[in-house]
Amino acid sequence: MGDIVQAMSVISALLSRYPDATIEWVTKQEFTGLLELDVRVKKIWSLDRKKGFLGLIQLAWQIRKSDHQEGYNVIYDAHQNLRTLVLKWVLRPFWFILPRRVFTRSKERLRRLFLFFFKVNLFPKPFRGMISYLAPLRALGAPVDYILKGQWSFTQNLRERVQSLLPKNKHIALAPSAAWAMKRWPTEHWKKLIELLPEQQFVLLGGPQDNFLADIALAAPERVLNLAGKLSLAESAYAITCCELLISADTGMIHMADLLGHPGISLMGPTAFGFCSGQTIRTLEVALPCRPCTKDGRGKCHREIYQECMTAITPEVVARAIKQSKLESFNMNI
Repeated sequence: MGDIVQAMSVISALLSRYPDATIEWVTKQEFTGLLELDVRVKKIWSLDRKKGFLGLIQLAWQIRKSDHQEGYNVIYDAHQNLRTLVLKWVLRPFWFILPRRVFTRSKERLRRLFLFFFKVNLFPKPFRGMISYLAPLRALGAPVDYILKGQWSFTQNLRERVQSLLPKNKHIALAPSAAWAMKRWPTEHWKKLIELLPEQQFVLLGGPQDNFLADIALAAPERVLNLAGKLSLAESAYAITCCELLISADTGMIHMADLLGHPGISLMGPTAFGFCSGQTIRTLEVALPCRPCTKDGRGKCHREIYQECMTAITPEVVARAIKQSKLESFNMNI
């Protein structure tokens, strides 16, 4: 999910340069709800992974048959994988000969090889994901050195449903889960953080599989609301906009806050490419020679202290960062 959210930063960049452009998007079926939040995307092509390679070919031909008479002016490949390669071959068979209308975000595979096999980091530090998605658009004259705030639209029914679940008072949203366990902040740290802020109300955001959030909620059940599995992706995005602050590791949630210009604190550990790009997210991290050690949280930790890059970000440090962020927000609103 994080990759999709970060890739959505190109929408504002393209439209700032070409305000009359019509944008269409190809994505996996499970992410269509996210793309629908940006009404500037006029058409969403949905890929059902259950249909396999044949389904991909069928979708590509369906897109080609519906193509404008003069063809797409620009094709942007955000992921450079087998699926996007097939799409480019079908939509623009000789794209590699006449590449001016096809722009591809490089996976920087040689640099990745040096980083993950030889522990030589040749990437920018920190590596800001959204900026990397924008970089191929430089040739089009689009702004690529800063993030333009996303423009997501939430229906009235969605807003009313989420507001009916959220606390009426100001609250902080916590997103303790992550696709891979190695980039999660420890459960006990979340519980301690809640204890350190006894006057604060919290909302836990997560999916239906995140059963461990119930344990975190027990730290202070009278002021911690567990919404794990109760909100869709779109509803979770709106819930983020309703909170004072979002606390999260390298997840799609923190990238939502980043794109929408909402305040947050990012807890960065082993991953290489999850740093936020905007001005509203504060990053907390610990300098260790082994970091980063993984692309997305997969793999094993070989430190003597397991997952030290995450455990060393103490609840006390995060609590202080929260208080500072709230104070800065208060001063800005005076």
